[in-house]
Amino acid sequence: MAQERLTVKKIKEILRLKHGAGLSNRAIAGVGWPLGELSEDELYQKMFGEQPPLPEKVKPLPDWEEVRKELRKKGVTLHLIWIEYIEK
Repeated sequence: MAQERLTVKKIKEILRLKHGAGLSNRAIAGVGWPLGELSEDELYQKMFGEQPPLPEKVKPLPDWEEVRKELRKKGVTLHLIWIEYIEK
């Protein structure tokens, strides 16, 4: 089972605890404290050596009121409305 990745906020907290409280640093070797003006992307690159995952594309939801109006018309089916939605 794959381990879930930590958020950048949690990583910053781990670094603070390591250098502020003197806790273990197994997972944070090579990154010093204070972090300075590192952006979240720069910190992610430094920790994992790769670019952060891109957010998934969000598809707009259909206008349900418009769908209801269209379905009242003769000969219009939900399948036809769905095809139009996919083409957009």
